Amino acid sequence: MIVDQQAPRVSGPSEPPSVNTLSRRNFLRAGAAAGGGLVLSLRLPFATGEAEAAADNVFTPNAFVRIGSDGKIVLIMPYVEMGQGTYTAIPMLIAEELEVELQQIRLEHAPPNEKLYVNPLLGIQATGNSNAIRGAWQPLRQAGAVARNMLVTAAARHWNVDPTSCHAERGEVIHEATGRRLSYGELAAEAARMPVPENVALKRPQDFNLIGTPAKRLDTPAKVNGTAVFGIDVRPPGVKVATLAQSPVFGGRLKSVDDTAAKAINGVRQIVRLDDAVAVVADHMGAAKKGLEALVTEWDDGPHARLTTEAIAAELDEALLTPGAVAENIGDVDHAMAGAATKVEATYRLPFLAHATMEPMNCTVHLREDGCEIWVGTQALAKAQATAAETAGLPLDKVVVHNHLIGGGFGRRLEADWIARAVEIAKHVDGPVKVVWTREEDIQHDMYRPMFAHRLSAGLDGMGMPVAWNNHYAGSSVIARYLPPAFNNGLDPDTTEGAIDLVYDLPNLHVEYVRVEPPGIPTAFWRSVGPSRNVFVVESFMDELAAAVKQDPVAYRLALLDKTPRAKAVLALAAERIGWGERLPPRVGRGVSLQNAFATHMAQIAEVEVAKDGTVRVRRVVCAVDCGTAVNPDTVAAQIQGGIIFGITAALYGEITLKDGRVEQGNFDTYQILRMDEAPNIEVHIVQSQELPGGMGEAGTSAIGPAVTNAIFAATGKRLRKLPVEASALKQPV
Repeated sequence: MIVDQQAPRVSGPSEPPSVNTLSRRNFLRAGAAAGGGLVLSLRLPFATGEAEAAADNVFTPNAFVRIGSDGKIVLIMPYVEMGQGTYTAIPMLIAEELEVELQQIRLEHAPPNEKLYVNPLLGIQATGNSNAIRGAWQPLRQAGAVARNMLVTAAARHWNVDPTSCHAERGEVIHEATGRRLSYGELAAEAARMPVPENVALKRPQDFNLIGTPAKRLDTPAKVNGTAVFGIDVRPPGVKVATLAQSPVFGGRLKSVDDTAAKAINGVRQIVRLDDAVAVVADHMGAAKKGLEALVTEWDDGPHARLTTEAIAAELDEALLTPGAVAENIGDVDHAMAGAATKVEATYRLPFLAHATMEPMNCTVHLREDGCEIWVGTQALAKAQATAAETAGLPLDKVVVHNHLIGGGFGRRLEADWIARAVEIAKHVDGPVKVVWTREEDIQHDMYRPMFAHRLSAGLDGMGMPVAWNNHYAGSSVIARYLPPAFNNGLDPDTTEGAIDLVYDLPNLHVEYVRVEPPGIPTAFWRSVGPSRNVFVVESFMDELAAAVKQDPVAYRLALLDKTPRAKAVLALAAERIGWGERLPPRVGRGVSLQNAFATHMAQIAEVEVAKDGTVRVRRVVCAVDCGTAVNPDTVAAQIQGGIIFGITAALYGEITLKDGRVEQGNFDTYQILRMDEAPNIEVHIVQSQELPGGMGEAGTSAIGPAVTNAIFAATGKRLRKLPVEASALKQPV
């Protein structure tokens, strides 16, 4: 069961977390709850001493399990659910070690508190970068194991028997010799008085009952019957609805508004003017939208009035002629290149991309003189609270944020610009107001995946194998803005993942990055982040090398993978399952892609048909994945399927362009997504593994693009070094 609305909680001020060693005692403590139950407080790495003290006082930990005397088991969830299955897979970790059925776990959204709910792999309270399971794997299993141990000890004391003669099963402790049973609810108060054990062994993988088995998602029934509460569903008493128009050019200002016609529309209550936007507040969205359309606005376009995509691309090309920060250097590339038998060079370009989440951007705000209450779906709860507090001019502890299920995040809801905008509008509204962006407003005022350009060169020996690899690329650093401490010496882990630490055995390699921030267009994380660009470039260029020496692209890669057996295994499995090497009809080709990103090894092979008019249809995709321990195989398969659809959309259609400072795309007619009848048959093959879990939410997206374009090359002989695919370039000559 998902609890989407909880009693308001107010957290204390948030400061950047520090890195501390994770001790058993600091990690897990227990205390008696007011209702006579067991409260287990989890502390993840980076928790501060001050945060621990706060948790001891009020039992508000980074993540915690609450077991009441009524037998209810509640997991306060520090990660958010945006379709990726987090609200099923993470409870499986607790349920496994606690020895309860998955359906016995109740979930509540965690409140904003960066000290207590920090993501141990990001250093902030956020869900992203495919690391929810990775971050929760050890702490949540440990919490369940300690809870189970304390409950068993409490039962043994109650019966005056040896704890080793008891075991936990399905929410009860059983004395094996006599068959006596006590439920967790009956034991909760007594267990809360037990000392926290210093060392509790976690279950061995061979003893797992839940982990590794397909589990039905806990949030599905509510989403099917309509009771699930997303941010856009919230309706506080007296709420009004607003929609807005922002300056069509980033950095522009509002000059004037004639709102006469808008005010005459039934249901329109007021017009809110801001420095760079105007909003219509009404009784419902229909009236607000009609009012917005009736406004006559004049804008001052500002300094970016003539900005074009071509100008930004030219700036990236110029940056490729300048030295960058060295991200990785192995051997001596220049010397190896000088002696190479064959040299290959290529330049790759990737466009701006919008997120286009299915749930439109929205935020409901009730701003009072003494506080602010917000209802929203966000990937970064503490950031949302801090942004609202700063915008409202309130102390952090006066801002209450209710988080909800998210209808698509893709990195867009890691930002808080739309929350700040909603608070700005709420300053002018008496009572709560729900601010909803139209689809056009969303696409034309998104924070976009950055545009990048890569210049690559490679040297091959007499056998055609690479002896030198050089990758010089330029584009925006989202992390430099979002997490400045993580941008060091001109580099950050987002811009480099997928470009360095390659799975291939390359004796001489050099990678340089030049940071170039585009003028007048904001950039942000986009599903699969850095690898969405870097894997496309690396895997496309690797295909070029194989083609240059007329070698099979799968065999060519396999010969370079002896140092990474997990990568070699998934590539071999994908090739076997698709029937690599089979004869295909004319203008049908297969392309391969291999990656190690988000701690997951993945190979994808796409089968693509190119029509005579250049239209591309992806007919089939076979994916082999080694993501370590697959907590919920159903979630793994679903995330790969969704990621592939998302990635094909980007490869075939995705592009944001600017003309006269304005984004040219406005809705799904001009920013197309893959239609249902275009979706390929997708096969997912999961390698059984006991390695630590890898990330799955983003991996499928980054792997599919180069598989598609490599398949296009196999079908037509035309190499695509720029996305999206242009059908005109693939037309068959008459």
